[in-house]
Amino acid sequence: MDHFKALVVNKTETDFSVKVQTISMNDLPEGDVVIKVAYSSVNYKDGLASIPNGKIVKSYPFVPGIDLAGTVVSSKDPRFKEGDEVIATSYEIGVTHYGGYSEYARIPADWIVPLPKGLTLKDAMALGTAGFTAALSVHRLEENGLTPDKGKVLVTGATGGVGSIAVSMLTKRNYHVVASTGKETEHEYLRELGAKEILSREEVCPEQIRPLDKQYWAAAVDPVGGKTLAAILSRIQYNGSVAVSGLTGGSDVPTTVFPFILRGVNLLGIDSVYCQMELRKQIWERMAADLKPDKLLESIAQEITLDQLPDALSNILKGKLRGRTVVKFS
Repeated sequence: MDHFKALVVNKTETDFSVKVQTISMNDLPEGDVVIKVAYSSVNYKDGLASIPNGKIVKSYPFVPGIDLAGTVVSSKDPRFKEGDEVIATSYEIGVTHYGGYSEYARIPADWIVPLPKGLTLKDAMALGTAGFTAALSVHRLEENGLTPDKGKVLVTGATGGVGSIAVSMLTKRNYHVVASTGKETEHEYLRELGAKEILSREEVCPEQIRPLDKQYWAAAVDPVGGKTLAAILSRIQYNGSVAVSGLTGGSDVPTTVFPFILRGVNLLGIDSVYCQMELRKQIWERMAADLKPDKLLESIAQEITLDQLPDALSNILKGKLRGRTVVKFS
Protein backbone atom coordinates (compact mmCIF):
# COMPACT_ATOMS: atom_id res chain seq x y z
CA MET A 1 0.00 0.00 0.00
CA ASP A 2 2.95 2.36 0.58
CA HIS A 3 3.78 2.34 -3.14
CA PHE A 4 1.31 1.79 -5.97
CA LYS A 5 0.67 2.55 -9.63
CA ALA A 6 -0.95 5.66 -11.06
CA LEU A 7 -1.19 7.45 -14.38
CA VAL A 8 0.84 10.64 -13.98
CA VAL A 9 0.83 13.60 -16.35
CA ASN A 10 3.76 15.96 -16.07
CA LYS A 11 4.71 19.17 -17.81
CA THR A 12 8.01 21.03 -17.75
CA GLU A 13 9.37 23.87 -19.83
CA THR A 14 10.68 21.38 -22.39
CA ASP A 15 8.58 18.24 -22.07
CA PHE A 16 5.10 16.78 -21.51
CA SER A 17 4.52 13.16 -20.50
CA VAL A 18 1.66 10.77 -19.75
CA LYS A 19 3.01 7.65 -18.02
CA VAL A 20 2.05 4.90 -15.61
CA GLN A 21 4.37 5.42 -12.65
CA THR A 22 4.86 4.21 -9.08
CA ILE A 23 3.88 6.80 -6.47
CA SER A 24 3.49 6.68 -2.69
CA MET A 25 0.83 7.53 -0.17
CA ASN A 26 2.85 10.66 0.69
CA ASP A 27 2.28 11.91 -2.87
CA LEU A 28 -1.51 11.98 -2.42
CA PRO A 29 -3.18 15.27 -1.43
CA GLU A 30 -4.89 15.84 1.89
CA GLY A 31 -8.30 14.27 2.45
CA ASP A 32 -10.43 12.51 5.06
CA VAL A 33 -10.86 9.14 3.38
CA VAL A 34 -8.34 6.78 1.75
CA ILE A 35 -9.95 4.62 -0.94
CA LYS A 36 -8.59 1.52 -2.66
CA VAL A 37 -9.74 2.22 -6.20
CA ALA A 38 -11.43 -0.66 -8.01
CA TYR A 39 -12.57 1.19 -11.14
CA SER A 40 -12.34 4.57 -12.80
CA SER A 41 -13.59 5.71 -16.20
CA VAL A 42 -12.66 7.75 -19.27
CA ASN A 43 -14.31 11.13 -19.81
CA TYR A 44 -13.71 13.91 -22.33
CA LYS A 45 -12.41 16.10 -19.51
CA ASP A 46 -9.85 13.41 -18.68
CA GLY A 47 -8.74 13.44 -22.29
CA LEU A 48 -8.15 17.18 -22.05
CA ALA A 49 -6.14 16.62 -18.86
CA SER A 50 -3.81 14.34 -20.80
CA ILE A 51 -2.68 16.94 -23.36
CA PRO A 52 -0.37 19.95 -22.82
CA ASN A 53 -2.91 22.66 -23.69
CA GLY A 54 -6.08 21.03 -22.35
CA LYS A 55 -6.64 23.79 -19.75
CA ILE A 56 -7.85 21.29 -17.13
CA VAL A 57 -4.81 20.58 -14.95
CA LYS A 58 -3.63 23.53 -12.86
CA SER A 59 -0.27 22.20 -11.60
CA TYR A 60 2.10 19.31 -12.34
CA PRO A 61 2.86 16.49 -11.78
CA PHE A 62 -0.75 15.36 -11.54
CA VAL A 63 -2.96 12.25 -11.47
CA PRO A 64 -6.10 12.79 -13.63
CA GLY A 65 -9.42 10.94 -13.52
CA ILE A 66 -12.62 12.73 -12.50
CA ASP A 67 -14.36 9.47 -11.46
CA LEU A 68 -13.51 6.65 -9.09
CA ALA A 69 -15.21 3.86 -7.17
CA GLY A 70 -13.69 1.60 -4.57
CA THR A 71 -13.46 0.48 -0.96
CA VAL A 72 -12.59 2.62 2.07
CA VAL A 73 -9.22 1.69 3.59
CA SER A 74 -9.23 4.32 6.35
CA SER A 75 -11.35 7.30 7.32
CA LYS A 76 -11.09 10.28 9.65
CA ASP A 77 -14.78 11.03 9.10
CA PRO A 78 -17.47 9.08 11.01
CA ARG A 79 -19.70 8.92 7.93
CA PHE A 80 -17.36 6.33 6.39
CA LYS A 81 -15.58 3.30 7.78
CA GLU A 82 -13.13 0.69 6.55
CA GLY A 83 -14.76 -1.67 4.05
CA ASP A 84 -17.45 0.75 2.84
CA GLU A 85 -17.97 0.76 -0.93
CA VAL A 86 -18.09 4.33 -2.22
CA ILE A 87 -18.19 6.56 -5.30
CA ALA A 88 -16.32 9.85 -5.75
CA THR A 89 -16.89 12.04 -8.79
CA SER A 90 -16.83 15.71 -9.69
CA TYR A 91 -15.88 18.62 -7.39
CA GLU A 92 -12.11 19.13 -7.80
CA ILE A 93 -11.28 15.45 -8.41
CA GLY A 94 -9.04 15.08 -11.45
CA VAL A 95 -8.76 18.86 -11.85
CA THR A 96 -6.91 20.31 -8.85
CA HIS A 97 -7.09 17.23 -6.60
CA TYR A 98 -5.41 13.94 -7.59
CA GLY A 99 -8.02 11.80 -9.27
CA GLY A 100 -9.10 8.26 -10.02
CA TYR A 101 -6.28 7.00 -12.23
CA SER A 102 -4.49 5.57 -9.23
CA GLU A 103 -4.68 2.36 -7.21
CA TYR A 104 -5.30 4.49 -4.10
CA ALA A 105 -6.92 7.90 -3.67
CA ARG A 106 -7.37 10.25 -0.71
CA ILE A 107 -10.60 12.25 -0.98
CA PRO A 108 -12.48 14.76 1.22
CA ALA A 109 -15.47 13.07 2.84
CA ASP A 110 -17.85 15.76 1.57
CA TRP A 111 -17.17 14.62 -2.02
CA ILE A 112 -18.03 10.95 -1.43
CA VAL A 113 -21.30 9.09 -2.10
CA PRO A 114 -22.04 5.65 -0.57
CA LEU A 115 -22.52 3.04 -3.29
CA PRO A 116 -26.30 2.58 -3.65
CA LYS A 117 -27.84 -0.88 -3.39
CA GLY A 118 -28.48 -2.12 -6.91
CA LEU A 119 -25.10 -1.00 -8.28
CA THR A 120 -21.73 -2.74 -8.26
CA LEU A 121 -18.52 -0.71 -8.25
CA LYS A 122 -18.11 -1.52 -11.93
CA ASP A 123 -21.70 -0.41 -12.64
CA ALA A 124 -20.95 2.86 -10.89
CA MET A 125 -18.01 3.61 -13.15
CA ALA A 126 -19.77 2.41 -16.29
CA LEU A 127 -22.15 5.23 -15.34
CA GLY A 128 -19.70 7.70 -13.79
CA THR A 129 -19.93 11.41 -14.48
CA ALA A 130 -21.43 10.77 -17.92
CA GLY A 131 -24.20 8.65 -16.46
CA PHE A 132 -24.77 11.09 -13.64
CA THR A 133 -25.06 13.92 -16.19
CA ALA A 134 -27.52 11.92 -18.29
CA ALA A 135 -29.59 11.01 -15.23
CA LEU A 136 -29.61 14.59 -13.95
CA SER A 137 -30.74 15.72 -17.41
CA VAL A 138 -33.67 13.28 -17.42
CA HIS A 139 -34.53 14.22 -13.83
CA ARG A 140 -34.62 17.95 -14.62
CA LEU A 141 -36.66 17.40 -17.79
CA GLU A 142 -39.23 15.45 -15.81
CA GLU A 143 -39.25 18.10 -13.08
CA ASN A 144 -40.22 20.52 -15.86
CA GLY A 145 -43.19 18.44 -16.95
CA LEU A 146 -41.81 15.91 -19.43
CA THR A 147 -43.80 12.67 -19.64
CA PRO A 148 -43.79 10.01 -22.38
CA ASP A 149 -47.15 11.16 -23.74
CA LYS A 150 -45.80 14.68 -24.46
CA GLY A 151 -43.91 13.54 -27.56
CA LYS A 152 -40.49 12.57 -28.90
CA VAL A 153 -37.24 13.28 -27.04
CA LEU A 154 -34.07 14.11 -28.94
CA VAL A 155 -30.61 13.04 -27.74
CA THR A 156 -27.61 14.63 -29.47
CA GLY A 157 -24.09 13.22 -29.47
CA ALA A 158 -25.87 9.93 -28.95
CA THR A 159 -22.89 7.57 -29.24
CA GLY A 160 -20.88 9.41 -26.56
CA GLY A 161 -21.00 8.65 -22.86
CA VAL A 162 -23.78 11.06 -21.88
CA GLY A 163 -25.72 10.41 -25.09
CA SER A 164 -25.56 6.61 -24.97
CA ILE A 165 -26.72 6.44 -21.38
CA ALA A 166 -29.43 9.06 -21.94
CA VAL A 167 -30.84 7.02 -24.84
CA SER A 168 -30.95 3.92 -22.64
CA MET A 169 -32.40 5.72 -19.60
CA LEU A 170 -35.13 7.44 -21.61
CA THR A 171 -36.01 4.17 -23.32
CA LYS A 172 -36.37 2.51 -19.92
CA ARG A 173 -38.73 5.34 -18.92
CA ASN A 174 -40.86 4.57 -22.04
CA TYR A 175 -39.98 7.66 -24.04
CA HIS A 176 -39.85 7.71 -27.85
CA VAL A 177 -36.15 8.50 -28.33
CA VAL A 178 -34.73 10.19 -31.41
CA ALA A 179 -30.93 9.80 -31.45
CA SER A 180 -28.60 12.09 -33.38
CA THR A 181 -25.10 11.05 -34.44
CA GLY A 182 -22.52 11.85 -37.08
CA LYS A 183 -21.43 8.19 -37.17
CA GLU A 184 -23.39 6.17 -39.73
CA THR A 185 -21.70 2.96 -38.58
CA GLU A 186 -23.28 3.23 -35.13
CA HIS A 187 -26.97 3.14 -36.05
CA GLU A 188 -27.37 -0.50 -34.99
CA TYR A 189 -25.77 0.28 -31.62
CA LEU A 190 -28.24 3.09 -31.01
CA ARG A 191 -31.18 0.90 -31.98
CA GLU A 192 -29.92 -1.72 -29.54
CA LEU A 193 -30.03 0.92 -26.80
CA GLY A 194 -33.63 1.69 -27.71
CA ALA A 195 -33.57 4.61 -30.17
CA LYS A 196 -36.72 4.60 -32.31
CA GLU A 197 -35.34 7.07 -34.86
CA ILE A 198 -31.82 8.12 -35.85
CA LEU A 199 -30.95 11.48 -37.39
CA SER A 200 -27.70 12.79 -38.82
CA ARG A 201 -26.07 15.89 -37.38
CA GLU A 202 -27.12 17.80 -40.52
CA GLU A 203 -30.78 16.83 -40.06
CA VAL A 204 -30.71 18.25 -36.52
CA CYS A 205 -28.58 21.28 -37.32
CA PRO A 206 -29.06 22.61 -40.88
CA GLU A 207 -26.73 25.20 -42.35
CA GLN A 208 -29.34 27.94 -41.95
CA ILE A 209 -31.07 28.03 -38.56
CA ARG A 210 -34.40 29.83 -38.36
CA PRO A 211 -35.28 31.77 -35.20
CA LEU A 212 -38.39 29.55 -35.01
CA ASP A 213 -38.85 26.38 -37.02
CA LYS A 214 -41.42 23.59 -37.10
CA GLN A 215 -42.02 22.02 -33.68
CA TYR A 216 -40.47 18.53 -33.66
CA TRP A 217 -39.51 17.39 -30.15
CA ALA A 218 -41.04 17.65 -26.69
CA ALA A 219 -37.58 17.81 -25.12
CA ALA A 220 -33.90 17.22 -25.75
CA VAL A 221 -30.79 16.03 -23.93
CA ASP A 222 -27.91 17.99 -25.45
CA PRO A 223 -24.25 17.42 -24.50
CA VAL A 224 -23.14 19.22 -27.68
CA GLY A 225 -24.12 22.88 -27.32
CA GLY A 226 -23.05 25.51 -29.85
CA LYS A 227 -24.93 25.82 -33.12
CA THR A 228 -26.65 22.48 -32.49
CA LEU A 229 -28.28 23.86 -29.35
CA ALA A 230 -29.53 26.89 -31.28
CA ALA A 231 -31.10 24.60 -33.90
CA ILE A 232 -32.76 22.45 -31.23
CA LEU A 233 -34.24 25.44 -29.41
CA SER A 234 -35.92 26.61 -32.62
CA ARG A 235 -37.62 23.20 -33.02
CA ILE A 236 -38.76 22.35 -29.49
CA GLN A 237 -42.48 22.08 -28.90
CA TYR A 238 -44.42 24.68 -26.93
CA ASN A 239 -43.41 24.57 -23.23
CA GLY A 240 -40.78 21.96 -24.01
CA SER A 241 -37.32 21.82 -22.43
CA VAL A 242 -33.70 21.29 -23.41
CA ALA A 243 -31.18 19.98 -20.88
CA VAL A 244 -27.73 21.16 -21.96
CA SER A 245 -24.58 19.74 -20.38
CA GLY A 246 -21.70 20.17 -22.80
CA LEU A 247 -19.92 22.26 -25.39
CA THR A 248 -18.22 19.85 -27.78
CA GLY A 249 -19.99 21.84 -30.51
CA GLY A 250 -18.72 25.16 -29.15
CA SER A 251 -19.63 27.60 -26.40
CA ASP A 252 -21.35 30.23 -28.56
CA VAL A 253 -25.09 29.68 -29.13
CA PRO A 254 -26.42 31.74 -32.07
CA THR A 255 -30.07 31.90 -31.03
CA THR A 256 -32.73 34.54 -30.34
CA VAL A 257 -35.21 35.11 -27.54
CA PHE A 258 -38.09 33.88 -29.74
CA PRO A 259 -38.17 30.21 -28.56
CA PHE A 260 -38.33 31.43 -24.97
CA ILE A 261 -40.89 34.22 -25.25
CA LEU A 262 -43.09 32.85 -28.05
CA ARG A 263 -43.09 29.14 -27.20
CA GLY A 264 -42.19 29.13 -23.50
CA VAL A 265 -39.19 26.88 -24.11
CA ASN A 266 -37.05 26.07 -21.06
CA LEU A 267 -33.26 25.90 -21.28
CA LEU A 268 -32.02 23.77 -18.36
CA GLY A 269 -28.36 23.97 -17.43
CA ILE A 270 -26.99 20.66 -16.13
CA ASP A 271 -24.08 20.96 -13.70
CA SER A 272 -22.67 17.62 -12.60
CA VAL A 273 -19.57 19.11 -10.94
CA TYR A 274 -20.97 21.11 -8.00
CA CYS A 275 -24.45 19.57 -7.86
CA GLN A 276 -25.56 19.67 -4.22
CA MET A 277 -24.97 16.46 -2.27
CA GLU A 278 -28.64 15.93 -1.35
CA LEU A 279 -29.63 15.93 -5.04
CA ARG A 280 -26.46 14.04 -6.00
CA LYS A 281 -27.41 11.13 -3.70
CA GLN A 282 -30.97 11.20 -5.02
CA ILE A 283 -29.74 10.92 -8.61
CA TRP A 284 -27.38 8.05 -7.76
CA GLU A 285 -30.28 6.22 -6.10
CA ARG A 286 -32.32 6.66 -9.28
CA MET A 287 -29.40 5.33 -11.34
CA ALA A 288 -29.51 2.19 -9.22
CA ALA A 289 -33.25 1.82 -9.81
CA ASP A 290 -35.59 3.31 -12.43
CA LEU A 291 -32.78 4.99 -14.42
CA LYS A 292 -30.35 2.07 -14.48
CA PRO A 293 -29.65 1.24 -18.15
CA ASP A 294 -30.70 -2.30 -19.06
CA LYS A 295 -27.59 -3.01 -21.15
CA LEU A 296 -25.03 -0.99 -19.21
CA LEU A 297 -22.24 -3.58 -19.01
CA GLU A 298 -23.28 -5.60 -22.07
CA SER A 299 -23.54 -2.82 -24.67
CA ILE A 300 -22.55 0.59 -23.31
CA ALA A 301 -19.36 -0.11 -21.34
CA GLN A 302 -16.01 -1.60 -22.30
CA GLU A 303 -13.20 -2.41 -19.86
CA ILE A 304 -9.51 -1.53 -20.13
CA THR A 305 -6.41 -1.70 -17.92
CA LEU A 306 -4.33 1.17 -16.56
CA ASP A 307 -1.66 0.45 -19.19
CA GLN A 308 -4.25 0.86 -21.96
CA LEU A 309 -5.48 4.17 -20.56
CA PRO A 310 -3.18 6.59 -22.47
CA ASP A 311 -4.50 5.31 -25.81
CA ALA A 312 -8.10 5.57 -24.60
CA LEU A 313 -7.56 9.19 -23.50
CA SER A 314 -6.21 10.02 -26.94
CA ASN A 315 -9.10 8.26 -28.65
CA ILE A 316 -11.84 10.04 -26.69
CA LEU A 317 -10.50 13.38 -27.92
CA LYS A 318 -10.62 12.06 -31.49
CA GLY A 319 -14.22 10.92 -31.10
CA LYS A 320 -13.20 7.28 -31.46
CA LEU A 321 -14.71 5.93 -28.24
CA ARG A 322 -18.28 4.67 -28.11
CA GLY A 323 -20.33 4.65 -24.93
CA ARG A 324 -18.32 4.30 -21.75
CA THR A 325 -14.78 3.05 -21.08
CA VAL A 326 -14.12 1.64 -17.60
CA VAL A 327 -10.59 1.40 -16.18
CA LYS A 328 -10.11 -1.68 -13.98
CA PHE A 329 -7.48 -1.75 -11.24
CA SER A 330 -6.84 -4.84 -9.10
